[in-house]
Amino acid sequence: MNVFIRVDASITIGTGHVMRCLTLANELRRHKAEVSFICRHLKGDLINYIRSGGFTVYALPYEADSEFFEWLQHNWKQDAEETQNVLKSFNDQIDVLIADHYGIDEKWEWEMYSHTKRVMIIDDLANRKHYCNLLLDQNYYSNLSERYHDLVPSTCKLMLGPAYVLLRDEFKEASRKKRNRTGEIQNILVFFGGTDPTNETHKAIEALSFITKQDLRVNVLVGSSNPNKERIEHYCLQYDHFCFYCQVSNIAEMINQADLVIGAGGTTTWERCYLGVPSMTIVVADNQLELTKAVSKFGATILLGTSIDVEANDIKLKLEELIENPNVVKKLAEMSGKLVSHKDVDQSRVVQMILEENSNDI
Repeated sequence: MNVFIRVDASITIGTGHVMRCLTLANELRRHKAEVSFICRHLKGDLINYIRSGGFTVYALPYEADSEFFEWLQHNWKQDAEETQNVLKSFNDQIDVLIADHYGIDEKWEWEMYSHTKRVMIIDDLANRKHYCNLLLDQNYYSNLSERYHDLVPSTCKLMLGPAYVLLRDEFKEASRKKRNRTGEIQNILVFFGGTDPTNETHKAIEALSFITKQDLRVNVLVGSSNPNKERIEHYCLQYDHFCFYCQVSNIAEMINQADLVIGAGGTTTWERCYLGVPSMTIVVADNQLELTKAVSKFGATILLGTSIDVEANDIKLKLEELIENPNVVKKLAEMSGKLVSHKDVDQSRVVQMILEENSNDI
């Protein structure tokens, strides 16, 4: 099976799209699929990182990415042609083209069918029409079953909800190291993803510097693309109980060891829930708000608010409240674990659906 993935990362886009596509790519490769990536050169892209995983990456020409989604909406034809130029050299031998991109819709997707047998879309906005055979939205919403009504063809196979969450092997391995979570908070992890463009990390560590709990340890994790990493590291060095980490390879272990995570919405929500880790969430992008509200209503996280509204003192006050109420923290852990089925995730349901669809050609 020959698979191509069209996805981008940048300082403004973030790294989440690429990371979940890499998870899927690795699982497909274990099933003997040949997987290649098509990515545009952008500031903060992960092209070299993808290549370091042993995947071929076809790089599209550089564009300034400050308003890249808007650029792609207006220049979708150019992006489609550049993507097709990569695909056409494979003589129609492409089984699946997977696109994970908010700037892509049915117009772009329609153009791809001249070079691929089927198209799969990864989305979580449900705000535009798609022309595809498969669609994955791994997030939890109250109206999940209705979100893509009239947005995809009637023949499209939908993979909706946390049962289809894409998680790296390190999380599955970490989940085997069960923790007895009492609700006591001694180890806090601050992690706002690979780029954190609104610098929520600094806001959180400023709040934590005012917490007087004696036995508290604070691990602060940033990605190599974080533009504020030097400033954050310098701040952490002022406190003996703060530990700074940049671009580690054991994120799952660090999340699992934490008694509480302070972080963003999006993909990391499911990593925390899968491991049953209590969390406080700050929404850093519009597409995270509906999802985080639903997860908070379920009882699997505490929604602090949006990045523009949350201040360091808000984090401090809520954290002090949680430290004094371990039963609340314990309940958060229990509800987090209930939201994501280990059985479904471990069975790699997304890969099974792709393989099943591809077997129709045989």
